[in-house]
Parts: sequence; C-alpha cells; structure tokens
Amino acid sequence: MAPPAADLNRITTGSICKKKAYVTFLAGNGDYIKGVVGLAKGLRKVNSGYPLVVAVLPDVPTEHRRVLESQGCIVREIEPVYPPESQTQFAMAYYVINYSKLRIWEFVEYEKMIYLDGDIQVFDNIDHLFDLPGGYFYAVMDCFCEKTWSHTPQYKIGYCQQSPEKVQWPEEMGPKPSLFFNAGMFVFEPSITTYHDLLNTLRVTPPTPFAEQDFLNMYFKDIYKPLPVIYNLVLAMLWRHPEKVDLEQVKVVHYCAAGSKPWRYTGKEENMQREDIKMLVQKWLDIYNDKSLDYKNANIGNTNISMAAHVTTTGNNGEMVLPSGPKVAVCAPSAA
Repeated sequence: MAPPAADLNRITTGSICKKKAYVTFLAGNGDYIKGVVGLAKGLRKVNSGYPLVVAVLPDVPTEHRRVLESQGCIVREIEPVYPPESQTQFAMAYYVINYSKLRIWEFVEYEKMIYLDGDIQVFDNIDHLFDLPGGYFYAVMDCFCEKTWSHTPQYKIGYCQQSPEKVQWPEEMGPKPSLFFNAGMFVFEPSITTYHDLLNTLRVTPPTPFAEQDFLNMYFKDIYKPLPVIYNLVLAMLWRHPEKVDLEQVKVVHYCAAGSKPWRYTGKEENMQREDIKMLVQKWLDIYNDKSLDYKNANIGNTNISMAAHVTTTGNNGEMVLPSGPKVAVCAPSAA
C-alpha cells in the first residue's frame, strides 16, 4: 500500500535553522555551472533563509569552484561513486556519474536537506519543506510518457502514474508498479548509517537505465511520500498532462526536457517553441542575468569572477537572451 501524500497544510514556517541546507551536485568542467549559479541566484531571489551546498567531484576546476563561492555557495568536494560493472544501457550516458549523489547522505552536519538538480530553478520560496515530518523521503512523482521510458512496460502500454485513469494497469501484468519519483528534487535527512547502507546496497544491486534514480526509488520505496507537482515541474508535464499543471502555482521548474536547458536553449528541439516553454526559459534567464542577485559579502573579497568566459551570449551587456532576439514578456516580479 502506497504511503499517503505529504500533508503540506500541516507544515509550519518554523524558525530558520543553520542545520538545514539546499544541496546540488556538479561534475566536470562543462556548462552545468551556469545552472548551479542560476539556482543560487534563484534561491536568493525568493529570499530563502538557507545556504546552497554544492557537492563537486574532483574534476570540477578551481575556477568554477571560485565562481560558486563568489555566488555564496558552500563547495564540498566528494569522491565519485561507481555502480557495479554491468552491460546496462543507461537512458543517458552521463547518468553513470550520478551515483556520486549518494555522497550527500554523508553531510551529517545538516539535519535535513533539500536536493535540487543543477537544471532546476526555484521561483517561489520552498523553505517550508524543511518542516516536513522526519523519517520520510519526499519527492514528486515522475511521468512515464517520454521516450526515455521506452524500455519500460509502462511506456509500452501507455500507462502513467500521473493519469492512471486514462490507461488501466492490466491485471495479467501483475502488481501495479510502485510509485516512482523524479530524483531531481527531494527532501531527505543525512545519516552516516544510511550513507553506508546505500553504498553497501549499491555494491550488490545491478545498475538499471535510470541509474541512481532507479536505485533511490528502490531503496526508499517504503518511506516515500509524494509531493505535489508544483515542487518539481518536469517540463514534459506541460504537453503530457496539462490538466495537472497550473503554472501560476508552480514553485520549482525542472528543465530536463531535451533542448530546454536555458543556457543552451535554441528552440529547435521538439516542443521547445511552445509559448509556455519560452516563458519559463526567459524567467530563468532573467534571474541569471540579474546582477542585483549576485552574492555580496565583504569576507569573500574580490573573487566575484565574471561568468563571461562560460556563457554564450547574444545580447547587450553580455547577457544571455533567447535566440529569437528580444526578451519575451514575463509575469515575474523584479528582484529587490
């Protein structure tokens, strides 16, 4: 029996506690640093009371780490975690390195953390999620309708947990699949015991196409509680399950659809010319380009490194803009 959904009506705002933090993950010297900088600025714009910890692999260059520190991030180096040897074909080749996210359970100086992928943006304050009751793993249910799910029976018969009434799960196929969350955003409690058990369990668990996302779903199945879609809007929901989405209520957007990364956006990929997609990309760009959201702290000194070397720009003043030219109108308040 699936656990009940999180009762967000019972969450109180609570007082700010230094033992809670947001956390994200960064590997290599690629352009995902732009996403993390954008996330740091987004959390500042919504007046979050908690820091952003960035778990970085050893291959993240010193220059990128300085950029992150200049944006107020707490940079923590972690060692890679690799799955057992396997012939598994991952849904995306780079997924193999994502097992390294398991290291964040070792950050026990924090009693509770909210994990956010680097291609996520926060458009409304979600600090209240830190006040969710302990002992559970909270995340938003995924959608089974995109081609990355083509290896699954769910995709093949058209069944999706987001709209289970549309295509019923056939009895002859056995028990209905357990609720499956998207691991781009989740609320968890660091623990050395859990950390060691995660790594020990991984050693005897054959890898599967969605890598650490499948693994976390398996591991936390019995204590998982679903959060509403507003806390992790996977963009495919806009065309797969539009009846489930009210963009005015969405707090967290996950730019995980092909072609949707705002810092790489060209509009050429499927669905990327939708007006709602262009609006959401523009909202991300507005935050990223807003210099008033840069972190300012006298203790950091003169390390506010320009991102110009890492950003492809087409607008004035070195700003990233939509490839179609002028900015589109966006209903979003300007940062103070």
